[in-house]
Amino acid sequence: MGAIPTQRETVARASDAPAHESAPPRAEARPPEDVPARAEAHVALPGSSHAPGAARALLRGALAEWTERGLPGTAHLTDRQAGDAVVVVSELVTNAVVHAGTDVELDCRLEPETGALVVEVLDHHPSRPPRDGSAEASYEPADYGRGLRLVAALAESWGVTYRTGAKTVWARLSAQGESSADARESYTGRRGLRVAGILAPEPRRTEQDRDWLNRGALSFLAEASDLLAGQLDENLVAALAGQLIVPRLADWCAVWLEDELTGGRSGWAADGTCGAGPRLARVWHGSENRIEELRQALEKEPPRPPDPSRPGPAPFPWPGEALGPHGTHGAALAFRLAAGGRPLGTLVIGRTGLVPFPDEITGLIEDLSRRVALAIGAARQYTRQATISAVLQRGLLPGAVAEIPGVRSALVYEPCDKGGPSGDFYDLFPAGDGRWCFAVGDVQGKGPEAAVVIGLARPWLRLLAREGYRVADVLDRLNQLLLDDATEAADAAARALASAGGRPLGPGDGPQTRFLSLLYGELAPFDGGVRITLASAGHPLPLLLGAGGEVRTAAHPQTLLGVVEDATYTSETFELRPGDSLLCVTDGVTERRSGSRQFDDEDGLAEALAGCAGLDAELIAERIKRLVHAFGVRPPEDDLALLVLQAE
Repeated sequence: MGAIPTQRETVARASDAPAHESAPPRAEARPPEDVPARAEAHVALPGSSHAPGAARALLRGALAEWTERGLPGTAHLTDRQAGDAVVVVSELVTNAVVHAGTDVELDCRLEPETGALVVEVLDHHPSRPPRDGSAEASYEPADYGRGLRLVAALAESWGVTYRTGAKTVWARLSAQGESSADARESYTGRRGLRVAGILAPEPRRTEQDRDWLNRGALSFLAEASDLLAGQLDENLVAALAGQLIVPRLADWCAVWLEDELTGGRSGWAADGTCGAGPRLARVWHGSENRIEELRQALEKEPPRPPDPSRPGPAPFPWPGEALGPHGTHGAALAFRLAAGGRPLGTLVIGRTGLVPFPDEITGLIEDLSRRVALAIGAARQYTRQATISAVLQRGLLPGAVAEIPGVRSALVYEPCDKGGPSGDFYDLFPAGDGRWCFAVGDVQGKGPEAAVVIGLARPWLRLLAREGYRVADVLDRLNQLLLDDATEAADAAARALASAGGRPLGPGDGPQTRFLSLLYGELAPFDGGVRITLASAGHPLPLLLGAGGEVRTAAHPQTLLGVVEDATYTSETFELRPGDSLLCVTDGVTERRSGSRQFDDEDGLAEALAGCAGLDAELIAERIKRLVHAFGVRPPEDDLALLVLQAE
């Protein structure tokens, strides 16, 4: 293959058509039915850290499907060629997505006559630089795209084709026809990787070990990326890094992590003395007996801050005393861990002996250190978001549910998204003058927007109730409050638009609609029962379970809060006698799905509640929750809240 065509080919996964030339944007055409199938695959990948893994999965799946179908060219495919292709695809997508932050399209196709595998990664932002070009000194290594050297080594030919509004990086991997021994010699000699000699810490390896290294080294970075990408704990990332490196690439490894608040700026004073310094998060040695002694030695001398003017690894003092009589001499290198221009820590590797690390090893570790840094950055971002969400959630819900004389209460609250504020909320609080108030609400949406509405509604409910406003009046005023707040948000957005010179609003720039469904009521215990006054604003209606097992609705439907200007709400009053129970739920209960059916279809919730006759409040709540969970095979996809109030 001399060059990739200047016009992109139209491809579809294992399509029944040959590739057709067409100018971008691509368009598909159906060929005559007698045209044989061709081995081709195409996928669009979003700009995220999961893109390389998705690309590898697509290629593996496509190769397996092509082989199973016996498509033209698959007879020439070899395991080595497939392994090389996985690494090439991973590196092309990593350089496009991870380093440049762009969305890409991946094409793969097999040449029927030769069995050569061609991969293309199209970048829709050909002029976007890898970094933002800010004036601040960058902590990142300067040699971006090191992985493309690996592409060049593995591919028979490769290059970059520029087009209007896009560029394609392509590679062609020929079929390997030699015997395994000849192929190994050709591969390690002609490509210059010398994998077995590079990766083996010991001077001798069995033929089985050497064969594994020849094959396994090529997919090392790809598999490491898959392993690191899904980790949400920075300490686990550090532990995995050590286990990936030892003993494949080094005899021991250590990972220091900077304090996230300081970002590596306060570890060393201006006079060069060490202050608080980085934290030694992980030490790993090929011999577990040496780990603790090595940790103690390394803690005495943390790595110095990196010099941005000197890219690449820096020498690190050899901790000979901690490695025993056979570890007197060796070489150690420190690699910076940085992501997004921010230092995250330092990775140090050590190798016993007088021979220094080969360049191929340091290059491989530099690539791995970038992936480790990206995983640490992602884990920290997740931790920050989870912490913020937990703080918000604690502030949006009551610290304790009030105890009401003559009333037993039970609550179930299960947010669907454990990492973000829920759209459901509840409250049960004293309002003074022998009154208690309760609320079960559901905000449209989740996350920060839902937190804003709940943070507005819940304190106002308490304030208005304690000021003596009755149930209907509280809903009237809360409705107007939400509408006023939405108007202020719209005004603020208009001012921002004007200050931006009339720039069109983006999808998330304008004010968000803030609808709230709410069931709100007031309890007044008396001798022989509890008097309840309540109103439902666009919320699932509460159900009243009598002591004899009869079930009926206890309110009538009214409009959502925050929708209609000057809406007037009404309430209704009834009494709970001993043994009577009131069930209040959110739509996470009533709309729980099993295929096309919902839990409350054909009065399913009322039927479930009728089966709870004779149970106390806690058992009613537990039974309803269990029935809701058992209704569908998959876990609930919405927040779930229910409140049971029972007269004693």
